[in-house]
Amino acid sequence: MKVVVDFDLCESNAVCMGIAPEVFEVRDDDFLYILDEHPPPELHDKVREAAERCPKQAIKLEDD
Repeated sequence: MKVVVDFDLCESNAVCMGIAPEVFEVRDDDFLYILDEHPPPELHDKVREAAERCPKQAIKLEDD
């Protein structure tokens, strides 16, 4: 799995970080950072949930 974020859509509201903080982080500069573009299998369910719950649908998941 590869995590891709459309930063033009992203509002850095941190919903994804609340679900999968191992993969997503909104820092003090109010920008979203992807901590792990290729998360391990044990995080895939959390990353899928983060993508589904993104208010702007800015997170896409691609097959490796």
